[in-house]
Amino acid sequence: MNHSIEELLAVARTYWPSSLEASLRPEACPEYHRLQERWRQELAHLDRWHAFLDVLKNDLPGFIVGDATATVDACWRCAVYPREGNASLSDWAVVGCVSILAPVSTLYAVHQGELFSPPPSEMRTISDVLTRRIESTWKVVALSQDITQTPVPLWVDPHRPPSTTLFHALFTSQPKSLP
Repeated sequence: MNHSIEELLAVARTYWPSSLEASLRPEACPEYHRLQERWRQELAHLDRWHAFLDVLKNDLPGFIVGDATATVDACWRCAVYPREGNASLSDWAVVGCVSILAPVSTLYAVHQGELFSPPPSEMRTISDVLTRRIESTWKVVALSQDITQTPVPLWVDPHRPPSTTLFHALFTSQPKSLP
């Protein structure tokens, strides 16, 4: 099922404030409370996420699969790193995100602090395995970069309009922050 930008923006507005004042007072912000409640619901199924990571480890035996989830974000997030000895892929991580707000996902890569979305062709094998496993396990639709980079008038710390995007609101505001 494809989601329009308007539908995704409506979802994001439910969980992120549209004003500086609200973003500075999370204890009084209904959007933050809804995000916290959504995480409480999701964390009740933490075993499903761990099972997904275990299957992914079996799918990618030459790589390290790490959990990069943080409940300040709006997604489950995993990072796939090369094992030592794979010099051509050193310093790379492919990151898969599954939104907890909408049935959507995205992938990106990080190399020496730089973001690549979509991941470059050298990461094709990892990206393909990760995409297939995310889609089959979570029944989500991968969003294109065009959609994820759509600006949104929301405050997703540390991003503020006009630099906030659907990527920040539906996935993570700190994509380079990895374990």
